[in-house]
Amino acid sequence: MRTVLILLLGLTVGQGMAQGVLERYVNEGMESNLVLKQRHVSLQKATYALKSARSMYLPTVALQAGYQTADGGRNIPLPIGDMLNPVYRTLNELTGSGNFPEIENETINFLPKNYYDAHIRTTMPLINTDIGHNKRIHEQQLQLSELDVDIYKRELIKEIKVAYFNYLSALRATDIYRAALDLAREGLRTNEKLVENGKGLPAYVLRSNSEVAESEAKLNDAEMKARNARAYFNSLLNRTEDAAVDTSYDHEAALMQAASIVHADSGTGGEREELKSLSTAIDIRSTMLKMDRQFAVPKLNAFLDLGSQSEGFHFNGQTRYYMAGLQLEFPIFSGNRNKYKIQQSRLDLQDAQLQLVQAKQQLQLSSSVAYHNLQSAWKNYQSAKSQLDAAQAYRRLITKGYQAGSNSYIETVDARNQYTAASMALLINTYQVLSAAASLEREQASYPLTP
Repeated sequence: MRTVLILLLGLTVGQGMAQGVLERYVNEGMESNLVLKQRHVSLQKATYALKSARSMYLPTVALQAGYQTADGGRNIPLPIGDMLNPVYRTLNELTGSGNFPEIENETINFLPKNYYDAHIRTTMPLINTDIGHNKRIHEQQLQLSELDVDIYKRELIKEIKVAYFNYLSALRATDIYRAALDLAREGLRTNEKLVENGKGLPAYVLRSNSEVAESEAKLNDAEMKARNARAYFNSLLNRTEDAAVDTSYDHEAALMQAASIVHADSGTGGEREELKSLSTAIDIRSTMLKMDRQFAVPKLNAFLDLGSQSEGFHFNGQTRYYMAGLQLEFPIFSGNRNKYKIQQSRLDLQDAQLQLVQAKQQLQLSSSVAYHNLQSAWKNYQSAKSQLDAAQAYRRLITKGYQAGSNSYIETVDARNQYTAASMALLINTYQVLSAAASLEREQASYPLTP
């Protein structure tokens, strides 16, 4: 396993030096891919959510103001004149003065009239375990967002490489079919001249026309596939679909690196971001369970009001006031809802743990499958090389025999078709090896991600 990882790292470094074209496109994709930009937006949102959770420890200051006015309603008579006027008259008689005037009875209405209350309220939590747990949950959710970005980065790197290899394969296929078309047209001209000179057969001309038409159809199909492959590759880089693509890629160096991986021992990769993400999800579930279990912990808040209240919009030393206090909340009964919520959180934690176990098994399997696919692609590549050598030798022999008159034109067509098919097989298997290496690199999570 360690050997495979080292060789995968060597493949990445080797390609970074010898195949700078592909690495440049990977870096461009990291900067411009739209989906990746969306993941970064989600990461920024998680960052601000964490800052918001941390700010819950700080006091909250708000201006609160109210105005009320009313009229009518219940009046309460207050016979203050009946009670005090006899006393005042007696005092006036004793003192021989009028210092104590008579007063009228009063009627009191308890509804506020032209009344205001404006104050600045400051509140601050003193005891609240939910705040600490929520802060921890948001920290873990931020880690999830970071891992989500890294997961997509790895997938994007693989997609860019595979799309690039598919484009190169389709482009090289057009060259092969174009060469086959040139040979078919040359054969048509040769047979037409032979017929004109009375040495050829008209049937060979018809066969040559059929071969030219077939080659043209294959070339058109290959060109269409190349355009589609280029369009998809450019879409990953957020470029126009007809943007030029640099094809100066040294696939021989990449094949050598892939060969070294093929001959290494199979093994599972290091811990992937998917596993880290599931482990973080377990931590979140565990934190939520702790928070639910502490439902009985009381919550204590403090508040301070600084303001003014009066009728008639007065503001002076008599209207200004302050008020301070504590608010305590202690749950007594909630119909066992807290108990049921704890059970749900416990099951959520158990489910997350099982998901992690399952993911480990699946990722180990996918890593093994990717390695075996690379081995199979390499064997097919070696077989295709042998087939191409044989087809090339066979075509040379048949061509010489046809020129010498010992082989028929049909045999030359068959030899050319075999050579074209062998060339296509080698081309396809070449880039299948590189694509399989990119897939294994993804499964092993060996590509060094830039911070």
